[in-house]
Amino acid sequence: PVSALVHSSTLVTAGVYLLIRFNLMLVDMFFLKILLLLSGLTMFMAGISANYEFDLKKIIALSTLSQLGLMMSILSMGMPDLAFYHLLTHAMFKALLFMCAGVIIHMMNDIQDIRYMGGISMYIPLTSLCMNISNLALCGIPFLAGFYSKDLILEMVSMSNLNLMIFFLYYFSTGLTMYYTIRLLFYLMVNDYNLMVLYNLYDEDYTMLKSMFMLLFMSLVVGSFLSWMIFNYPYMIYLSINMKMMVIYVMLIGLLMGYLVSNMKIYSMNKFLMTYSLSNFLSLMWFMPNI
Repeated sequence: PVSALVHSSTLVTAGVYLLIRFNLMLVDMFFLKILLLLSGLTMFMAGISANYEFDLKKIIALSTLSQLGLMMSILSMGMPDLAFYHLLTHAMFKALLFMCAGVIIHMMNDIQDIRYMGGISMYIPLTSLCMNISNLALCGIPFLAGFYSKDLILEMVSMSNLNLMIFFLYYFSTGLTMYYTIRLLFYLMVNDYNLMVLYNLYDEDYTMLKSMFMLLFMSLVVGSFLSWMIFNYPYMIYLSINMKMMVIYVMLIGLLMGYLVSNMKIYSMNKFLMTYSLSNFLSLMWFMPNI
């Protein structure tokens, strides 16, 4: 629960909230162009690093970093209400995701490596339900919470006259979100029970499930509810059909790529090991911890 609070709504989003409050001081500054570039690269880097990570909490933390890059970039394009909206919806499903991960890690006798897990949905079906729904809300599956804010942000990016690089960073990072979510889903739910560790299998943690079901309901309805509550006028979006469907396209491509990479049997070679030095570079967050 502490990790859920820190990573979803309190500590990491304090800077975003501060910049939302002070956004009137920042209009028409050159700093915002630098911030747009940096936050777009943050989205990209965190999305790539989450694909190479095997620690359950670190995958969700890097996904939080990617969503923070999304909030900062839409903030630096001068739309603080959209950034605040995404912050609120992201807090719902990310807190749920961390609570599910905490239940799973506690069930695994404090093992965080996803390679040890597998077939969890046979043992804790309700926790897996919460985990999957919050993961899909993170991806932006239509009519869940994350879809409303993310789709609105990406359509406003498509409407504004930006260069191709920022556009590519946005859409590629959205595809990468789907990618590591499907990878996580394969490692946790679809793979077989791995028998690599002595599990501490119990049925369900019903005291955790009480609060998790509240968060589950919130991450289902909070997107439409908040969009009706905090926007006093709707955004006018005028796009062609392909640009309108671009979010769905990159989600389908990310789903396909995540399926192709993660559909592994116990004897398959890890696809990331084929390009070992590139994987090493990308999984160390472009050597940022060393720097």
